[in-house]
Amino acid sequence: MNSIVGIGELLWDVYPDGRKVAGGAPFNFAFHCHQLGHPAVIVSRVGDDDLGRELREEVRRLGLSDEFIQTDHDHPTGTVRVSLDANRVPTYTIAEDVAWDHIAWNDQLRQLARHSRAVCYGTLAWRSHFEPLDRLITEHRQVTRPPCVVFDVNLRQHYYEEDILDAGAGRCTILKMSEEDYLELVARYPTRPTDPFGMARSLADQPEEDFIVILSMGARGCVVESAAARFTEPGIPARVVDTVGAGDAFTAAMVCLHLEGRPLRECARFANYYAAQVCEHQGATPRIDRAGVERAAFGSP
Repeated sequence: MNSIVGIGELLWDVYPDGRKVAGGAPFNFAFHCHQLGHPAVIVSRVGDDDLGRELREEVRRLGLSDEFIQTDHDHPTGTVRVSLDANRVPTYTIAEDVAWDHIAWNDQLRQLARHSRAVCYGTLAWRSHFEPLDRLITEHRQVTRPPCVVFDVNLRQHYYEEDILDAGAGRCTILKMSEEDYLELVARYPTRPTDPFGMARSLADQPEEDFIVILSMGARGCVVESAAARFTEPGIPARVVDTVGAGDAFTAAMVCLHLEGRPLRECARFANYYAAQVCEHQGATPRIDRAGVERAAFGSP
């Protein structure tokens, strides 16, 4: 199978006008990896309810398999209330103790982990400290060489206590955080290094040669650090319609090109262009033409 795996929340984003959109950072990530030409799946869980059945249908409509979406008979499908400020920047109110909090480890997930190219998760995936994520990462790292384990920090509500951050960061090979996440971490954990890369390394405690840190800064671009280099890639102007999911799209683009063996600077440039395109559409999962982004980022072949 050799899929890229997003694991954690799969839910409905519910907007003030009542509109609902399939969401959750791991799902958005998996969708964009699929759109960029890589086999990708979402590992999650939905309730045995109308919202869960509709969510499965939407996942399939968007081109992904629901094979690794479990059904929970005791907990409802997850929802999030989305609010947008004057600049169309979202805030989220996330329902607790829902189906995706109760993903169950099984042999199907073991086989998936052992045939995965990358695993991506965020802080929400650790809020219940559930075993499946840890075991999926462990299986992936035991088999895949080199492993690609992506922690997209994605701070949400209060789900980023220090033990959650340490659990998420301590297992990754790529740590990505937004500038907003970084500033929040500086304020909350003053004993950590204030430099974003020092902070990331203090969280992850990974060997430098196996670790990539990405700081995304929206319209101002991103900064990337690896053992080989540290550089800034400038942002791309966009006619912003909606920023929901842009960070997930950026992460997916960065990871996909990295798996293709592209230099990190090319990965970052493409990811900036791709995320800018997503911002020019409504919703987290718009259809984006990869070839058009390649032309915009790198010119005609």
